[in-house]
Amino acid sequence: MNKVVSNAEEAIKDINDGAVIMLGGFGLCGIPENCITALVKKGSKELTCISNNAGVDDFGIGLMLQTKQVKKMISSYVGENAEFERQLLSGELEVELIPQGTLATRCMAAGYGMPAIYTPAGVGTEVAIGKETRDFNGKTYLMEYAFDADFAIVKAWKGDTHGNLIFKESARNFNPLMAMAGKITIAEVEELLPAGSLNPNQIHTAGIYVHRIFQGSNYEKRIEQRTVRQKA
Repeated sequence: MNKVVSNAEEAIKDINDGAVIMLGGFGLCGIPENCITALVKKGSKELTCISNNAGVDDFGIGLMLQTKQVKKMISSYVGENAEFERQLLSGELEVELIPQGTLATRCMAAGYGMPAIYTPAGVGTEVAIGKETRDFNGKTYLMEYAFDADFAIVKAWKGDTHGNLIFKESARNFNPLMAMAGKITIAEVEELLPAGSLNPNQIHTAGIYVHRIFQGSNYEKRIEQRTVRQKA
């Protein structure tokens, strides 16, 4: 099976209106910049996006919010995006805010083939409204369903033609979990190498989870907030 595609446009060509998409990244670190740009160009609408956050106004998923392509966001943090706030308050955007650990574990459950997980996070809060709870050893847990995503789009540092991936430092974040969880997983990488080039002990995501891979370009790698100490 040939997993290598030529570019982002080819990789996302069948992400059509109404698709459910996982997008890796944390803040602005490790996000699939090339695929997001291609999705904006393609113009697919009514998308449900599962991501830790919604980018910022002019970068990341924020670009798809500007073009009104996102119907629903399932996220943990969205505080740096003014357009997201505007669409939420105006009723244009459906939003499901969930605890960050729950987001990660629901991704993991999907990758492991588990239908649901139990977690204490959210018990007794608005997060629990309408959801099943169960007691284990005297403690109440909330049942959360595994995600059911049509596509997972991730960004890695290095990959090979079999789809094996290595993530660099904090860009690892949600990417490995989401790579396991999509029905179709698309990986964009900074460096694409021949199969067998990567040290097996350094691989974070096995190629069995990846269906399409391509070498990206022109990564901005923005820093959301830069804080530096003044010189003494």
